[in-house]
Amino acid sequence: MKHTFFIAIAFLVLIVTALPAQNGIDPVKEAQNYITTTSGVRLYVKKAGKGPVCIFVHGGPGAWSKSFEDLGGNKLEEQLSMIYLDQRGCGRSGNPADNDYSLDSMVDDIEQVRQNLGTEKVYILSHSFGGILAVNYAAKYPQHVKGLILANSTLNLLYSVNGQTDYINSLLGTNFTASGPEDVFPTFIEATKQLNEEGLGYKRLSDIEENVKKVDSVDLTSPSTYQFAQNALRIDAYLKDYTTITPNISCPVLIITGKKDHAIGVDHYKAFKFPNQEVVSINGGHILYFENNKAFVDAIFSFVDKTQ
Repeated sequence: MKHTFFIAIAFLVLIVTALPAQNGIDPVKEAQNYITTTSGVRLYVKKAGKGPVCIFVHGGPGAWSKSFEDLGGNKLEEQLSMIYLDQRGCGRSGNPADNDYSLDSMVDDIEQVRQNLGTEKVYILSHSFGGILAVNYAAKYPQHVKGLILANSTLNLLYSVNGQTDYINSLLGTNFTASGPEDVFPTFIEATKQLNEEGLGYKRLSDIEENVKKVDSVDLTSPSTYQFAQNALRIDAYLKDYTTITPNISCPVLIITGKKDHAIGVDHYKAFKFPNQEVVSINGGHILYFENNKAFVDAIFSFVDKTQ
C-alpha cells in the first residue's frame, strides 16, 4: 500500500513525514461545516440526512470522518441526521494551541457539538478507536445519549493491538511478542512492516484487498497534520481498559462486530457488559460499513426503530 503513513489495522500509526494532497475536497463548500469550541479549536462538523441526530465518532487515533461518510455511512442519512465530526487534530479540523489532546477534551468536544446542534439527546456511533471516546462520552453525559452504537469498536487498545500482532503471526508464521506493555506498539509496528513486505497488509482490515484500496483512496486525501495521531499513544488514558466501565452505562447499546475483524479482535465484544446491549455479528472484517453495507445499515436502523 502506497502510504506516507500506514493504517495500523484499526489505528493510524504515523511513521512518515510527507502529507497527502487535498484531492477531492472543495474548500469553498467545506468552509461552512465548522464550529469553534470554547477552547478555540476549529472543528469540522457536517450535518446531512433526516431523522434523529447521530454523531459519528471516527477511529484512528488520527483518522477522519470522510471515508466512513463516502463509503457507505451516508446510507444512514435515509433515517438519521448524520453528524460527521473530524476530531481535533484530525482530518479537516484544527489543532489546539495548547496541544491538549486529553480524553476529557476529546469527549467535551463531542458535547459541544451536541450543544451546537441544540439537540437534547443524540445517538453516538463510533468506529474502531472511536469506541473509547464514545463510551467515555456516554459515561460522562448519560442524560444526552439516546443510544450508543459501537461499530467494530475497541474499548481496550492494548488488547486489540496485541491481538493484531497475534493475527499477523498466524499469517506469517512468525513469533512477534511484546515483552511488556511498553513494547506492545513497537512490536506491532515491526510485525506490520513485515506483513506489508509480504504484500498482505490489506488483511489487517479485510480479506478483500480492493476494499482496503478503496478506503485508502479516500484517506490519502486527508489534509490533516495528524497531531492527534502523534500525541494520543503518549497519553495513558487512551491505553486503559474501558470494558470495565460498561456495566455502569445504562443506555441502549448496539454492538456491531465483524466475524473476521482481527483489527479489534473477533471476541472483544464478549468483554462488553452493558446492562442494555444487543450484539449483531456481521460477516466481514473491520470496515463493515463498506464491505457489508446493507447488513450494517439494517442493524442500525433496526436499533433506532426499537429505541425511539
